[in-house]
Amino acid sequence: MEKGRRVIALGFFDGVHLGHGALLKAASELAERCGVEPAVISFDTPPGKAIGGVPVPMINSPLDRADLMRRLYGIEDLIFLHFDAELRHMAWDRFVEWLKTDFGAVCLVAGYDFRFGYKGAGNAELLAQKCRELGLGCHIVPPVLAGGEPVSSTRIRALLTEGRCREAGELLGHRHILTDTVQSGYRFGRTLGTPTINMRFAEGVLDPRHGVYIAEAHILGTGERFPAVTNIGVRPTVGGESAVTVESHLLGVDRNLYGQPIRVEFYRFLRDEIKFDRIEDLRDQIRSDAARTLRFFDRHPIDPFDYPEWRR
Repeated sequence: MEKGRRVIALGFFDGVHLGHGALLKAASELAERCGVEPAVISFDTPPGKAIGGVPVPMINSPLDRADLMRRLYGIEDLIFLHFDAELRHMAWDRFVEWLKTDFGAVCLVAGYDFRFGYKGAGNAELLAQKCRELGLGCHIVPPVLAGGEPVSSTRIRALLTEGRCREAGELLGHRHILTDTVQSGYRFGRTLGTPTINMRFAEGVLDPRHGVYIAEAHILGTGERFPAVTNIGVRPTVGGESAVTVESHLLGVDRNLYGQPIRVEFYRFLRDEIKFDRIEDLRDQIRSDAARTLRFFDRHPIDPFDYPEWRR
């Protein structure tokens, strides 16, 4: 493999859904054919926010986006550009030239709706034309359809906002995830006999529908995975908080996990977050949620996403 020369997939890859997956697979296959490295060039901030000032929540943090691209598609060469003033004002044709001279691009892969350059003046057609002028390969990926409509981050955000994580997963091609280092909390769950780990969504990342989910917690670095009852919300029964927290009760685990990186994968929405009048009622509800979670995993010992057709 020729080092320093790349087939580069271009895009924001918010959530790394099936449409993005088509780009990543194409980049990997073309790179193997050319004897060079597959790579991704993306941005650390949504360009739409920097340009229009309208915040659009990300589906996943840059950390999780990178994890998904590596873990599911085997692409290790990930370049996240900072969308600063210089990059914002760069002309679309200059951007393509920059990819060739500074990043060793021999071929560029982009989606049919890819827009880039100052004021979004560049598009897929212009990208292909410029690549021909520069002697670069160019592969434009057509839309990936689900239910007769293109898979998009907009559709997935809407589903997650409604708590429909299973349907969102079908468009993502994987379960929705959150990876974070376990933070210190109030240790309130331990007093109920239901200890929890505390995590947060990164700034700018979408909060799914508040409530309780059937989930699975992966303790990174150990290979361990455990069923989990995960609450997304503001803890209304014990005083409430302004910041959204993610608390997971790992079933079958009773040890200190502070400082441990963990990935939580969301399977199903169980119920809305509830403010209980009595702490005992909250404890009983958590135990009921745990029983439902264990029954779910008894019925679904192998989830289809463990062996997804789209990755074969």
